[in-house]
Amino acid sequence: MKRLRRTMMFVPGNNPGMMQDAYIYGPDSIMLDLEDSVTMAEKDTARLLVYNALKSIDYGKTEMVVRINPLSTPYGKKDVEAVVKAGVDVIRMPKTETAEEVVEVEREIERVEREIGCLGRTQIMAAIESTLGVVNAYAIATASKRMMGIALGAEDYCANLKTQRSPEGMELLMARQTIVVAARAAGIDALDTVYSNLNDMETFRKEVELIHQLGFDGKSIINPRQIEIINEVFTPTQKAIDKALAVIAAIKEAESKGSGVIAVNGKMVDRPVVIRAQRVIDLALASGVIKKEDLV
Repeated sequence: MKRLRRTMMFVPGNNPGMMQDAYIYGPDSIMLDLEDSVTMAEKDTARLLVYNALKSIDYGKTEMVVRINPLSTPYGKKDVEAVVKAGVDVIRMPKTETAEEVVEVEREIERVEREIGCLGRTQIMAAIESTLGVVNAYAIATASKRMMGIALGAEDYCANLKTQRSPEGMELLMARQTIVVAARAAGIDALDTVYSNLNDMETFRKEVELIHQLGFDGKSIINPRQIEIINEVFTPTQKAIDKALAVIAAIKEAESKGSGVIAVNGKMVDRPVVIRAQRVIDLALASGVIKKEDLV
């Protein structure tokens, strides 16, 4: 079954209370942060706290991600070693600009995995936060078989672009489209950037609707209040589910009759329609809106 990544919730790695309780809000993924939310003086302490959280807290089926510091800093390699040994699902690379950076992180992961005897377990996610990263998005997305997704980091990107974020988000449109296209071409997920104004949930909803229309799989978030809106937008409606089920039923009927012609409500059904219908059903199953027995 498809793994949902509608919401990836940031949790500061230096906050034990937040790490303890993060899963109760029901995000699809939790991202424990060792980078921007942790001061230089707390880097080593936060790494130890994250290691202990991963080892001791039962997060259930929630995907566990850790954003490490870049390998170019004194902290990056120590971060990789600690979280791989702790059994993290995904390492999120910050400020990724080239495929070579991905290969370097992969090399560090493999070194630690060989040491503990679990080669191939840890996945990689790359955050693209600069114009160079956007230009190299496909190369980054295909740099490693461990790569499960790429994400947009808007604040650093806008600073690099010499502009600032607007409610409409026009300045992010090219980056968003490029990241989605690169992710789809590479067969991995695409996650959108955070929206930090918790006092403007109306604009937040519009942004979620936009990135859903663009083709993203989900969005990084900073507050549990944002989960409900994202899940609502990304969960297929009953109307969409009924339509998708009708398409799949028509395919099965045509196959049973040996016919290559498929029609639903008098309209011909071609391959793109079938692909969309299957995706709706996969999302509905993963979201728990329908069950496998409903497909019989």
